[in-house]
Amino acid sequence: MIFKAVHDGRPYPDHGMTLREWAAIPPRQVRLDQLTTTKRELALDKLLADDSTFYGDLFPHVVQWNGALYLEDGLHRALRAALQQRTQIHARVFVLEQPDPARRRDGAGAGAGTSGGGAAGHK
Repeated sequence: MIFKAVHDGRPYPDHGMTLREWAAIPPRQVRLDQLTTTKRELALDKLLADDSTFYGDLFPHVVQWNGALYLEDGLHRALRAALQQRTQIHARVFVLEQPDPARRRDGAGAGAGTSGGGAAGHK
């Protein structure tokens, strides 16, 4: 088995991360068999393309939520690594905290301030 599981969609809430915020997260090694994909299908032409990361981040994006690691972006790169007999990839891992029910998105209420998500939530 290459991945821990294959899902169709993101089971976690929207984190609102921008590409600039993702780029601020240093890459770390992640085992492929610990990742759950958020895409069920892939395009074979993208998998085989030499320049598949030319316009994007060199590192896959992983969201850690409720103790699980979800591969949000970089399925083709992860699968290419598996085809090369690699068991790990370097990825940017964003730790998404559980939303605080006492905190509202508009900043009002108990514990007002920045809500979960954003670059402050990563380790």
